[in-house]
Amino acid sequence: MNRYSDPARPHHRERGFQNNYEEFQPKSLSELLRWRRQALRDRLPPSPLAPTPRVAPELEWLHANARAGTAMVPCFTWIGHATVMVQMGGLTMLTDPMFSPRASPVRFAGPKRHTPPGIALSQLPRVDLVLVSHNHYDHLDAPSVDALNRQPGGPPLFVVPLGIKPWLASRRMHNAIELDWWDRHTVPGAHGDLEIALVPAQHWSSRSPRDAMATLWGGFAVLAPDCHLLYTGDTGYSRDFADIRRHFSDRQTPEQGGGFDIALIPIGAYAPRWFMKSQHVDIEEALRIHADVGAKRSLGIHWGVFELSDEAIDEPPRKLAEVRDAQGIPEEQFFAVAVGETRRLPPRR
Repeated sequence: MNRYSDPARPHHRERGFQNNYEEFQPKSLSELLRWRRQALRDRLPPSPLAPTPRVAPELEWLHANARAGTAMVPCFTWIGHATVMVQMGGLTMLTDPMFSPRASPVRFAGPKRHTPPGIALSQLPRVDLVLVSHNHYDHLDAPSVDALNRQPGGPPLFVVPLGIKPWLASRRMHNAIELDWWDRHTVPGAHGDLEIALVPAQHWSSRSPRDAMATLWGGFAVLAPDCHLLYTGDTGYSRDFADIRRHFSDRQTPEQGGGFDIALIPIGAYAPRWFMKSQHVDIEEALRIHADVGAKRSLGIHWGVFELSDEAIDEPPRKLAEVRDAQGIPEEQFFAVAVGETRRLPPRR
């Protein structure tokens, strides 16, 4: 029985949660074995053509920016996979912190990290907010959130979908709130309140063979006076993204500064499509999300760190450039960056 069940909300089900527009059924063991046999037969994924690009992080500037208050420059830094450090509204936040060597419940098996984090946990400025999109191991990493909970100066606020707060509490993380889709929570920032909303995504959740769909998943919209951020979380393509644009349209008129200043959209873990389509977008679909939500610019994430699918680990940014150019989309509108790279954003007017 789903203790969060609300008959007025169609994504609430008796035994968990479901997507808005496509019923998700976790893949069966036979489907999983079929995928792995095909990948083994075809020697997939292929070896990368080059290592994932890395740059030295701007640690001194980032630490100063974290302390800058009203003078903070909106910016983001790709730490790797779906982990992005965003500084906006006078606060420092992390999406889906993943700093461990493996995305796995055990240390000796599971997807192994190919690229170290762009900033080590010990090098981070104090983190004020942690946004967790769902409870898969490559997005909710126990050692990483444990370390953040012990950071000097006190724990960050963990903002999570329904069902994850009890898991945090079991690990002595009590500074947390959980949200349903479209729920909003405000936190004080340097220029005024930041508004955090959990938004729908087409995905699923599981931390063990017996808890599929038991906790909610989603993305986050974070609205501050100086920046509007959208993090989609892991997702397949759906009408949810047109819904997101409509939902925030009264806050994003041209007179108010327009749409999302930056969207964090996954571009990796998409092959083979018969296995991944319902849960992970491909490049064409990522570009459709960018257009659907009306983002001014988008960062391609969820690639270059863990081998989770059949495409080469370095293929997504090459494919992004190819499809983007074919569609006549300027690079500055949807791009990938190096691990550790920081990009500054113009403040909203």
